[in-house]
Amino acid sequence: MLDVAEETEKTPDPTAKQLAAARKFVAEHGKPSKGVVENIGRAGARVVLVGADGALGDIVVPATGTGEALVEAVEDLEPAEWDAATVNAVKIGPAHRHRMAGPAGRRS
Repeated sequence: MLDVAEETEKTPDPTAKQLAAARKFVAEHGKPSKGVVENIGRAGARVVLVGADGALGDIVVPATGTGEALVEAVEDLEPAEWDAATVNAVKIGPAHRHRMAGPAGRRS
């Protein structure tokens, strides 16, 4: 008999759409790319993608385990942490800074 707690704790697998998005990112931004899995609470987890060219991307998944499975499943996507090597690999340009500032940070 399957325990109800075990059934509800099963980590969902990454979807085909999430895997395709990660593979597309790696193809567009170089090998190897890095994937940092961050817990974002009830919403699940965010897989921050850092391309070999320094580009940033992200994919939201339902759980940290799902994010870890996504990184493991995508060829040339390496698991990473926000260590000095990963942070220094990121290249944030003016367009990205402007977009991240949101409406309050934009000047007319």
